[in-house]
Amino acid sequence: MGIKITEVGPRDGLQNEKQIVSTQTKAEYIRLLVKAGLKNIETTSFVKKESIPQLSDASELSSLLDFKDTIHYSALTPNLKGYEAAKKAGYKEVAVFTAASESFTKKNINRTISESIEGFKEIFSQSKQDGIQVRGYISTIIDCPYEGKIDSKKVLEISKILLDLGAYEISLGETIGTGVPTEVEKLLEILLKEIPPEKLAGHFHDTYGMAIANVEKAFIMGLRSFDSSSGGLGGCPYAKGAAGNLATEDLVYFLEKSGVPTGIEPNLLWEASAYMEKSISRELQSRTYLATKKKRES
Repeated sequence: MGIKITEVGPRDGLQNEKQIVSTQTKAEYIRLLVKAGLKNIETTSFVKKESIPQLSDASELSSLLDFKDTIHYSALTPNLKGYEAAKKAGYKEVAVFTAASESFTKKNINRTISESIEGFKEIFSQSKQDGIQVRGYISTIIDCPYEGKIDSKKVLEISKILLDLGAYEISLGETIGTGVPTEVEKLLEILLKEIPPEKLAGHFHDTYGMAIANVEKAFIMGLRSFDSSSGGLGGCPYAKGAAGNLATEDLVYFLEKSGVPTGIEPNLLWEASAYMEKSISRELQSRTYLATKKKRES
């Protein structure tokens, strides 16, 4: 299995931006990401417009994408209504979202963990008939801002349920970016006893600068799929000072320098991030992005 990078900038990266980004700007951002070599891009979420105003243009944005291309576009779908909208828009992959923390799940989607999973059953059932892949997200895999340390066995339990329902991959969300490699190792030691590594992806946040270290640990333990956001866009709204998602630039730099080809052109990726930086009028935080920016300015 080669390396798989799922770019989540257009959805996870932008969803917390207060300044509304135009649909055309998002479409151009995605075009630039594709040009840079990204093959897996999570573009939006089909949620109630009042829930996440930034993503209220999901259908409009999706109409501007070329689903006949070789790019794997995906969208987050919290319920069957969202799933049906995504299917109508042309998606062949959707994602469902829960957490390993009851408090976090309740805060995010106003459901218990079991209620959230129960709601997904309709999506999984319909997706099998439609030939649409479903990816499962599990947030707060190590720490929760409300409950503190999370029991790894709970993460295993939820992962197995989602896989049994039909998820092709589980994205393990280290949501608030407090985890360190020893904690990632302990979690994966438990998960990998019952789940093959090709079924798992790492989704690390960089609040305390630990994202790349956690990627390295997960990679050593067999994972080959990772989520990231260009420029480090995004973050958890419940973690003050959160630096955002693992930056795609940092991930690509780390992998390429480690001898792991990604198929992504760093300079073109930088241009995609620079375009979005200008669009949201604030400086992005990716270390690799900033280092490249200084070189270009010198």
